[in-house]
Amino acid sequence: MAALKYAGMDDTDSDDELPPGWEERSTKDGWVYYANHDEMKTQWEHPKTGKKKRCAGDLPYGWEQETDEKGQILYVDHINKRTTYFDPRQAFTVEDVVVKPKRYDGNTAALEILQGRDLSDKVVLITGGNSGIGFETAKSFALHGAHVILACRNLSLASKTVTAIQQEWHKARVEAMMCNLASLRSVREFAESFKAKKLPLHILICNAAVCTQPWSLTEDNLESTFQICHLGHFLLVQCLQDVLRRSAPARVVVVSSESHRFTDLLDSCGKVDLALLSPSRKDYWSMLAYNRAKLCNILFSNELNRRLSPHGVTCNALHPGNMMYTSIHRSWWLMTFLFTLARPFTKSMQQGAATTVYCAVAPELEGLGGMYFNNCFRCLPSIQAQDHSSAASLWELSERLVAERSVGIQAL
Repeated sequence: MAALKYAGMDDTDSDDELPPGWEERSTKDGWVYYANHDEMKTQWEHPKTGKKKRCAGDLPYGWEQETDEKGQILYVDHINKRTTYFDPRQAFTVEDVVVKPKRYDGNTAALEILQGRDLSDKVVLITGGNSGIGFETAKSFALHGAHVILACRNLSLASKTVTAIQQEWHKARVEAMMCNLASLRSVREFAESFKAKKLPLHILICNAAVCTQPWSLTEDNLESTFQICHLGHFLLVQCLQDVLRRSAPARVVVVSSESHRFTDLLDSCGKVDLALLSPSRKDYWSMLAYNRAKLCNILFSNELNRRLSPHGVTCNALHPGNMMYTSIHRSWWLMTFLFTLARPFTKSMQQGAATTVYCAVAPELEGLGGMYFNNCFRCLPSIQAQDHSSAASLWELSERLVAERSVGIQAL
């Protein structure tokens, strides 16, 4: 103790508090070191505890590391328009030990999951990213540096989304491209346009969906709910799988729903039945069509993971949350009315986007796929959603449908 007193190290109330003349600093890559101004020396170990520390994450979104004219590192907060030489990451330091993953739940927001993450080296593609959960997902990624591409059928609305995100952070890299999932021709054209950019693809989020739609056929002569929710995404991944494999490790995230539990897809022979997936007008019920499409999402996700995971591409499906007030139900006045009554008790869109973001970036899921998540927790889907033969049967049917509809295009 006499040596500590002589060194001036017993004058503080906390073991972690620095003695007089010492300063805590951080390196560019987030390791903490200590400067002794009296002796003009630096060291990695805390002068009192002897422990090493590192910053718990990357710079918060909106912050950027720059260098002044003297070569000193400074930090710019673009959101609040301020500059400081203090590394904001030093507010969240941890000892140099293995840190257990943080647990998230239904109250977690997407931005919380991305807190401290730097995604500037990632390219993210999101279908239906111009409203609702898709918008919050796109915004969350863009505000953390990712290059975000919105694949949308309405370019006018998508352009407004791009502007809204860039108004929050002027350096956000986000762009919109035309992709109508109700047209297999449009999906193919989008894939070719994306490939022409020569970009990698680290995260592909199959988010777009429709619900409670009146019966209608697409230009490909298929029921619209089935094609928009499932078959359009199936073709999109087929067209981009070579890019995903070159970008490995890469992830595909498929937004499904708990409503997948209230239906089936099999005929009397145990095969996936196209008459159930793309029914005639007289056999159509909008909610049942949605339920079947969401079951397709999970089966597709499982089979995709089985096929691509050996190549470094994993896929997981998820339910974003119960009773969220989105525009997906806009085609049915009764559903809109019920959601309006329930709105005070529902999740926010930021909370709804959390599970999507979690599946896309969680370190503990690296290399793991074929799972189903709800409120950022892994859970079991329905028995049929776990059936490997149903997943293989749906894949074969989907391959046949897109192949048949490519013949006419090639003939033109």
